[in-house]
Amino acid sequence: MSNYRNTFSIRRLWIIFLITMTIMFSILIYFGGKIYQLAPPIPSFVETSSGKIIFTKEDILYGQNIWQSTGGMQQGSIWGHGSYLAPDWSADWLHREANALLNLITFDTNDAMLARYKYELKTEMRKNTYDPNTDKIIISEDRSKAIDQVSKHFSGLYKNISPETQKLREAYSFPTDAVLDGPQAHALTAFFFWTAWGAVTNRPNDTISYTSNWPYDPLVGNVPSASVLMWSIISIFMLLAGIGALVWYYAKEYNVWQSDIEPKNGFAQEDIIESVTITPSMRATKKFFILTAVLFSMQVLLGIITAHYSIEGQGFYNLPLVKYFPYVITRTWHTQLSVLWIATAWLATGLYMAPLLSGKEPKFQKFGVNFLFYSLLIIVGGSFIGQWLAVHRFIPDMLVNFWLGHQGYEYVDLGRFWQIYLFVGLMLWVVLVMRGLKPILDKSNIKSLAYLVFIATTAIGLLYGAGLMWGQHTHISVVEYWRWWVVHLWVEGVFEVFATAIISTVFVHMGLLRASVATVMVLLATLIFLGAGVLGMFHHLYWSGTPISVMAIGATFSALEVVPLAVIGFEAYNHAKIEKRSSWEAAYYWAFKFFMAVLFWNLVGAGLFGFLINPPIALYYMQGLYTTANHAHAALFGVYGMLGIGLLLFCLRGLTDVNNWNQKHLKISFWCLNIGLGMMTLFSLFPQGLWQTYNSIKYHYAYVRSADFIHSPIMENLVWMRVPGDIVFSIGVVFFATFMFNACRQRTKVFTYT
Repeated sequence: MSNYRNTFSIRRLWIIFLITMTIMFSILIYFGGKIYQLAPPIPSFVETSSGKIIFTKEDILYGQNIWQSTGGMQQGSIWGHGSYLAPDWSADWLHREANALLNLITFDTNDAMLARYKYELKTEMRKNTYDPNTDKIIISEDRSKAIDQVSKHFSGLYKNISPETQKLREAYSFPTDAVLDGPQAHALTAFFFWTAWGAVTNRPNDTISYTSNWPYDPLVGNVPSASVLMWSIISIFMLLAGIGALVWYYAKEYNVWQSDIEPKNGFAQEDIIESVTITPSMRATKKFFILTAVLFSMQVLLGIITAHYSIEGQGFYNLPLVKYFPYVITRTWHTQLSVLWIATAWLATGLYMAPLLSGKEPKFQKFGVNFLFYSLLIIVGGSFIGQWLAVHRFIPDMLVNFWLGHQGYEYVDLGRFWQIYLFVGLMLWVVLVMRGLKPILDKSNIKSLAYLVFIATTAIGLLYGAGLMWGQHTHISVVEYWRWWVVHLWVEGVFEVFATAIISTVFVHMGLLRASVATVMVLLATLIFLGAGVLGMFHHLYWSGTPISVMAIGATFSALEVVPLAVIGFEAYNHAKIEKRSSWEAAYYWAFKFFMAVLFWNLVGAGLFGFLINPPIALYYMQGLYTTANHAHAALFGVYGMLGIGLLLFCLRGLTDVNNWNQKHLKISFWCLNIGLGMMTLFSLFPQGLWQTYNSIKYHYAYVRSADFIHSPIMENLVWMRVPGDIVFSIGVVFFATFMFNACRQRTKVFTYT
């Protein structure tokens, strides 16, 4: 009866999964089309009422390219997406322009007249004067003068023409010698103006701006709309309803699966990995895991330097690093490495597990593995060199910069050539893993798990290709749509499905879990996670020039992303049961410990810190503040980083002699990484974000991103509060790297080619 029940559940879950994914991706693509159609228009000309041309479309697009080449989102932000040290350029321009215009039209400072002038200011700045027939934006003569004043400020900042701008460049941690010429600075101001124009100008026949009244700035009437409040309420309702439904379902069904968790022939009494044949391609993956440790160590070092720049601006404990490695470079490499080292660990796991599960070594598999490894080295080295040259203004041509330099989009910074190279490498990885796993499709007991691994593997390769969907001059709203396909769906979505499916398949293979139960659990987890996660991607796009419908969908489904975390205790209990069934499982003790850490940080980093900023009304005030950095660190490393290390240790069990592992080093590393991450978030990033949020609500958004606020005593002291956590975390990294060096320098287990 139990087998029939599980078979029925598997078939039903597959049908639900396929239908759900079809619907979700159809909606995602449909509203992506709406983003294309309803994005803020880029006019051919911005003119005064007398016909004087201020900016052209060519200026705006060229300015976007200049902004990308200087580091883009790694040096401040646009519409809230980017780094935290320099201002949000859209908000900064908007507030400066509003104040300049108010000063120009104010002739009497008594309260009644000042209120009237502020009303006139709001009316003028919010009125949509874009004419689609002429493709022009018409502005008043006074506003033209205000724009001219603000343009001089930004041009001076990027051209570095005075002691005042030099002081501000130091506060923003700009590269010391990288400056723009006149035409480049003019084009950049055109781009900044246009992003601010989209942030304050009402959509046609509407009372909210193209960015849904973001950023918050009461001076120009940018305040939360009714939709922001309404969809925030609905998101909380959906969260509570989802938690109730899922807890009820788990209480009803989960115990049934748990009663059948034991394999038909009982739990394995011996470690199957101990007797497995290590094939040439499996052995070749060891260098991937060594590279993972190297990239991880580099990422942490760069993170420490980047954080310290927010205090000294132009130095690192008085070392003149900024001349060679300015903030924009260290942050670019830090964020890029965070994805690369985790992805390297996961990709290597797939290459290692495929022959292990199938028991067969396809022809030329080792060659393919080695080709991928050396390609990865070329991509990392080549993209880093290109970004360094771009930021230091050694790549003046914008087309060359787009292909070989710095694209300027966070997490997808590498030039287009390196993007394509990485995409080709990923597709080769898909082929290598799938041909290695193909024989297990004939094993009926794990067929469904194998197909899930196949689907996740293919999706990993294809979804990275979303990063190729924009060009050099693509509208930034459209770029943001596709960029989050990569960051959210690729990094946060299918990689986790792949890891869950392949770990469960290995557990079944090792005799730790019944195949039917594992299949139901993985299918259900995948259905719940992706069912909410696909459309939950839209919560990143609330203020990116997208229509209200995107906010509605994003708020609803991003709340549901948190729902599975309510039953995290069930998963922890399940892991604990699997871990303690046989004495030989002690060899996997630390791999299991890191898997357990994933569950904890999933709840804290992705759940608590994630939902804190997800509802529209919360993100309205918190977008691009340290609350985002807090969530990113706790979720990206706490969940995906810990999972990557756990997978790495699982694979090293077969590649090295576990009896020679330094268990003390692993213990210190595990606890220091977890405690250090907790200290970093709770003592520094979290209070920084809350203090910014308080002042954002009290005053306006541009204020909390200004140099005066970021370098205020409270904010700088909170940055110093990060040092103890960084030290503890760094100790964990050192011990992990030491463990990896000692474990991997031993000879790999003898293999036999079959």
